Amino acid sequence: MAKRMARTRGLVLGKFMPPHKGHIHLIETAAKQVDELTVMVCSIKKEPILGAFRYAWMKSLFPKLRVIHVTDENPQFPVEHRFFWEIWIDTIRRNCPNGLDFFFSSELYGDELAQRLNIEHILVDLERKAVPISAARIRNAPYQNWQFIPEVVRPFYLKRVVLTGPESVGKSVLAEKLGAYFKTSFVEEYGREYCEKVGMDLTPIDFAHIAGGQILKEDEAALKANKVLICDTDLIVTQIWAEIMLPECPLWITEMSHQRHYDLYFLLKPDIPWVNDGTRAFEEIRPRQFERLKEELESRNLNYVIISGDFEERFQKAVSEIEKLLVE
Repeated sequence: MAKRMARTRGLVLGKFMPPHKGHIHLIETAAKQVDELTVMVCSIKKEPILGAFRYAWMKSLFPKLRVIHVTDENPQFPVEHRFFWEIWIDTIRRNCPNGLDFFFSSELYGDELAQRLNIEHILVDLERKAVPISAARIRNAPYQNWQFIPEVVRPFYLKRVVLTGPESVGKSVLAEKLGAYFKTSFVEEYGREYCEKVGMDLTPIDFAHIAGGQILKEDEAALKANKVLICDTDLIVTQIWAEIMLPECPLWITEMSHQRHYDLYFLLKPDIPWVNDGTRAFEEIRPRQFERLKEELESRNLNYVIISGDFEERFQKAVSEIEKLLVE
């Protein structure tokens, strides 16, 4: 009987702050050379990107690998602690109890770490020729280096813009034009789609469907968006419509609307003619609804710009404001 070869085990560790395509190249290269690869996501509390985010991103990118999150508050450089190497060796051995054969990195420090672990260091793309990027460059200029950011990470850097306002103020037209101009995704108003199917006699359950559908469409579009995501409405609009059509808005919709983050709101003024498209029925309350939305945006101290004028004026104003957002 042929002797069975022992399984080989390798390690990649890093901050992955954020993960980028260079990290993907490193890990894919390493995974091809060992039977079992551990990817150690190391984070400390003071870092600018939450460790839990980085761990989730890496789990999503490498679902078949052993990805672990290490939160030991270890020193980050040898000059910080006289026992720097001993501390890190202890962390690695506790988290890799079955032992290691190889350490993979794109850094020269890997030689000393591997020597102290008594394993082999395999250096991958030290000069960054295969993927010319670093996490620091992405943190400093994410939009200039967008092509190196994995799809699952992009929503973290995405600028989100909401178009809000009463009925028939051109939100949908403007959202589509902005999406085309910035070559990005735009999120259609799910409430319109829903009401076209079930009608306008809405109950609290209907508003729950509308709110959930809007969130889902937005989160799906965020993965495909190019630097900025254009949202035709948000849960604040859902909340205020519920206030109009129900005795009161379901509490969870208001709570959820406070949890969603957007960088800029365009509040469209009702100074263009109202058009009845079959689902609209509240022409007379447009001025009141505009003021209610303005009051809500101000009470939450949200960043908003009032958009008025004809369709071309609205478009040019919106483009100018979004371009300001995208300055690094």
